[in-house]
Amino acid sequence: MKKGELEEGICSLRLKIDMASPNINLRDPVIYRIRHAHHHQTGNDWCIYPSYDFAHGQSDALEGITHSICTLEFEDHRPLYDWLIENLPVPVVPRQYEFARLNLNYTITSKRKLKQLVDEKHVTNWDDPRMPTISGLRRRGYTPAAIRQFCDMIGVTRSNGTVDMAMLESAIRDDLDANAPRAMCVTRPLKVTLVNYEEGKEEWFELPAHPKDESMGVRSVSFGRHLLIEQEDFEEVAPRKWKRLAAGEAVRLRGAYVIRCEEVIKNAEGEIVELKCSYDPATKGANPEGYKANGVIHWVNAERSVPCEVRLYDRLFTEANPEADKDKSFLEFMNPESLVVLTDARAEPGLKDQAVETNYQFERLGYFVVDPDSTDEKMVFNRTVTLRDSWAKVQNNG
Repeated sequence: MKKGELEEGICSLRLKIDMASPNINLRDPVIYRIRHAHHHQTGNDWCIYPSYDFAHGQSDALEGITHSICTLEFEDHRPLYDWLIENLPVPVVPRQYEFARLNLNYTITSKRKLKQLVDEKHVTNWDDPRMPTISGLRRRGYTPAAIRQFCDMIGVTRSNGTVDMAMLESAIRDDLDANAPRAMCVTRPLKVTLVNYEEGKEEWFELPAHPKDESMGVRSVSFGRHLLIEQEDFEEVAPRKWKRLAAGEAVRLRGAYVIRCEEVIKNAEGEIVELKCSYDPATKGANPEGYKANGVIHWVNAERSVPCEVRLYDRLFTEANPEADKDKSFLEFMNPESLVVLTDARAEPGLKDQAVETNYQFERLGYFVVDPDSTDEKMVFNRTVTLRDSWAKVQNNG
């Protein structure tokens, strides 16, 4: 078998335990079988491989594991685990414990199916931020503290169930709300020109890095005649309860001035390409008494801002349980909007050359993390999780 002289399935190596055992796992189980397969670590050097049951206890013992945590389906396999530990020369004696599997809705945890997603290129790799893997969660921006908090929230049980993804999202929001510095980033830019602001003039505003943690200090944000705001922060005709910019209306730019839209510039196709606005110098930093603006929006300086790519990640599947329908493949429920890439985003100057895995709250947008794909020419940010969207609630409630 070891020399590779036999075909797969011709023979295998079995233990001699007890063919009359009421536990089928003790009825002379197979421990080695022939596999003429390429291995990702050893290449083609090996053509025999151990069974999981045989390798499980030996690996635990060799690595000094004391508590081997398994899911409930391994409970019937524990007698074999213990038999191998007792009858083989191992350095330590680990103990197997079984608990219910952590099932999250809108995702899958089967290693076989996750491998299928990778092999068939439905995701980029095992560290794709949509994958429920440690490397995927890390690249998505989930912190160790948030994962530990999530585990504390759900506890440990021997009853199978499914945990709402919203609990995991709540844990990371709580952590990043307290620890992530703030910044401004415009993901879908709309040009704004301040017609009464001097060409070439530039101001720098000092904004808090975190509104509740003075120890994080302040950040400097550049302001000039040419700005960028989010496309979705402007409507020609303001809907009811609109708290952003509209034609003829005023809105405050975060930490800067109040501006008023004077003119809307469109291209030949009727698309809005630029807003001509005026600014009120008396509103620098705060509104004068009795002055009222129609809300607050974020912005960046068009000339000083940092070009970046923003990757908006969402739930991997459209169905809470993509494996529930046995007549359909789980692949049929993949969310086509689980990744939206925005290549023309712009961020405030201080975000240039930030370290990989640095977390931020992009004001009014959500929590983001610096991705390893970032370069000197363009930063890349992955959305970890959204903020709670109060405007969506307004729309839903009419």
